[in-house]
Amino acid sequence: MKKTIAALVMVTMTLVGCSDKQVTEVNSQQEGTLEEVMVEFQTPTELAVNEEVALSVKVTQGDEAVDDADSVEFEVWESGMRDASEMIDGQLTEDGVYEAKYTFDHDGVYYMFAHTTARGLHVMPKQELTVGTPDMSKVMPDESDDSMSDMNHE
Repeated sequence: MKKTIAALVMVTMTLVGCSDKQVTEVNSQQEGTLEEVMVEFQTPTELAVNEEVALSVKVTQGDEAVDDADSVEFEVWESGMRDASEMIDGQLTEDGVYEAKYTFDHDGVYYMFAHTTARGLHVMPKQELTVGTPDMSKVMPDESDDSMSDMNHE
């Protein structure tokens, strides 16, 4: 009886030891692939009034284009009017490029976040856009939190 219990204990310890090693190897492999997701604006910073433009970003991870982003949303607002921002869904158009069509209906300074969630990370870079010839004396400073503009989250 004692030999049987000793044998069961040895088998259990062996299985537990192997199982821990496999989990560690899988975790190490996953950690090695968690490269930063990069979002690069392709929209010009100077735009015309009443012309449809493509709000556009290129999403990459390492040297690879990201064609499987969970979401890319463009948040656009005029300076001083962050509470009136608009969210526009971006669509994959080609290798890692996500776009949404938009028309600015009057002169102004605008800001745009590209809220991007891909491969377990969230990135939200910001770009300033000058539309037409705005009266710069009426432009309000951007009140959005700049510290959040380039953040990655797991």
